[in-house]
Amino acid sequence: MSGAGRFGAHDGCDDGHGNRNEERTRRGQDGRGGGAVPGGDGGREPDRSPRVRVPRASVEDSGLSLPGLAGLGQPTPVPIDLPHDVLKSLLGAWALAACSAAETAAVEEHLGTCGACADEARRLREAVGLLHQPESLDLDPRLRHRVLESCLDRRPPRIPVPAWAAPYDAETARLDALLQDFGDAEWQAPVQLRWFEADAAKSRRTTVAGVIAHLLAVDGLVAAALGLTAPPAEGPGAAGAGQGAEDAARGPAARTEAFWRATRFPQTRSVREPWREQSHALVRTVSFTGGSADGLEVPYGDFALPLHDAMLDRAFECWAHAEDIAEAVDYPYEPPAPRHLRKMIDLAVRMLPGTLAERRRAGLSAPGRSPHLVAAGTPGRSLRLEIEGAAGGEWLIPLDSPAAVASAEFEVAHVALDGAEFCRLAAGHVSPQEAAAGQDGDREAIREVLAAAAALSRR
Repeated sequence: MSGAGRFGAHDGCDDGHGNRNEERTRRGQDGRGGGAVPGGDGGREPDRSPRVRVPRASVEDSGLSLPGLAGLGQPTPVPIDLPHDVLKSLLGAWALAACSAAETAAVEEHLGTCGACADEARRLREAVGLLHQPESLDLDPRLRHRVLESCLDRRPPRIPVPAWAAPYDAETARLDALLQDFGDAEWQAPVQLRWFEADAAKSRRTTVAGVIAHLLAVDGLVAAALGLTAPPAEGPGAAGAGQGAEDAARGPAARTEAFWRATRFPQTRSVREPWREQSHALVRTVSFTGGSADGLEVPYGDFALPLHDAMLDRAFECWAHAEDIAEAVDYPYEPPAPRHLRKMIDLAVRMLPGTLAERRRAGLSAPGRSPHLVAAGTPGRSLRLEIEGAAGGEWLIPLDSPAAVASAEFEVAHVALDGAEFCRLAAGHVSPQEAAAGQDGDREAIREVLAAAAALSRR
């Protein structure tokens, strides 16, 4: 029923009901018929208050919608009159935005006239700001290291992890923390492995699971050297569990390719558990061996590394591939702790003279240009490598022979690089042309050293 019909009944419309309503209204006004209304409340007294007739213009339906509440606006709070002591006690609640509108108006009006309260209010607001600093919900990747370091400071372990194995322990733990919450989509995210070979940039496409399978296969070289059961190069189920002479002779790249071919494709999240178990076993074993493993070497196919250097090499590759994975899933990933990063830089620098000699034998680099024949153990031309940052330091690199002694007296060039940038160069993530932050001296020597650093990279 429309609004006009309802209100029209009170204004004498001749529809029968309206007549009775008018008559009932008149009887109520002149005092007659004051009895109970049939069907009403029995003994309740009739309402004898005077009836006010509403003008038609004020109740007639105009057909327009009623104004919304939002259009009425917010009422302006009126400050209440409060004594100074009460207003001062409200400053803490005001700073936390916990006052009512009237109290807020009273406090803010008071702050305009009371300098002492204004200073106190400013200090409280600054304190509240410190309580509400925005923080990421992601855990700091260094949290595990800080917790362990604090625990070990309080109670040293019975069998401590050797300093040369600590970088591998830390980097595998950081990568495992990154993988922990990966879903199936992240495990199959495409990853581009990059390295330099014969001065040319190479790449190979795989997945996050494929990268972990690669780390599992190559870490198996160290496991086999320690007498542990390592994943065989031919994949799970192959005889010998990685202990055969043919399997041990495979280099990292060949071992990875064989492992990829023999395992189910594509690799899945199931590869994480054996990789993590193997990394735990490696850290536990080298911790038990302590100093008795000094003479142990790990074969890498066409070369070998002492166990200490092999563990640093595995830490370096774990970090490099963790960055590959983080880039694939668009997640930030920090460089290693400075003391661990410096050990990795030192390993790469110690390998550079041998790599320079190999490149010369392969015709990829010019022969040494020393003005005199450099005998083993004698000084020769040298390049000063300056590493900047928290992991920084300086190294002199012999240029003419791995057996020569680096000497500041025969320094012919100087290169400055950030620590993480140098490691990315050695991992094949940065080209030699892009890596140098600063260089001075013999340009050819600088190019040779940077190219040799990139040649350290491999799959």
